[in-house]
Amino acid sequence: MKKIVVLTGAGMSAESGISTFRGANGLWDEYPVEQVATPEGYRANPSLVLEFYNTRRRQLLEVEPNEGHKLLAGLESEFDVTVVTQNVDNLHERAGSTKVIHLHGELMKVCSSREPYNEKYIKTLTPDEIEVKVGDLAADGSQLRPFIVWFGEAVPKIEDAIAALAGVDIFIIIGTSLNVYPAAGLLNYVPASVPVYLIDPNEVNVTRQGVTVIRKGASEGMRTLIDGYLSKIK
Repeated sequence: MKKIVVLTGAGMSAESGISTFRGANGLWDEYPVEQVATPEGYRANPSLVLEFYNTRRRQLLEVEPNEGHKLLAGLESEFDVTVVTQNVDNLHERAGSTKVIHLHGELMKVCSSREPYNEKYIKTLTPDEIEVKVGDLAADGSQLRPFIVWFGEAVPKIEDAIAALAGVDIFIIIGTSLNVYPAAGLLNYVPASVPVYLIDPNEVNVTRQGVTVIRKGASEGMRTLIDGYLSKIK
């Protein structure tokens, strides 16, 4: 069974109604990144940051995986698929993907402010319990914070993503500008002999030679990829 690794970004979930951060009318237009996505912003105004992510969770509960998510999950019937995502939503899992590495954290989880990556203090929220407020404490007694990798913080899962590329046969990029590191650097770990497919309706600056570009959104692009390329690969 051939091994596929897929790197997804905000464009993967845009068709589901999840607001992107960098696109036109993105979340950064409404909220300065310094206020809601940095450790300094959190320390300065924790209630604002907590409510920002409460709002994101409420939005997440109102949307569904799109056809792109479902088609990607369906590849598992014929390929060994690992999804490496920059998205913090759970739409890949809800669509049926079983191996998902979240580089930037998970929206439906909260953690310790003192030890964000200590598994003992990471808690998965339920749809009936998505609000986190100042005074809600983790098991270590610190304030619960979003389980999100903010700007200026390390990306601990990047090592798992690099390891997942060992023995990769096909690399697919969907809906990411390739501007955010270290995620964008994953392409450097893909051997030159491995075919790379890039799905995005917008122009993406990629310097690697031989990348097959599919200038379409996630769902239409996945249909094109499966029908036009992957169907020929056994």
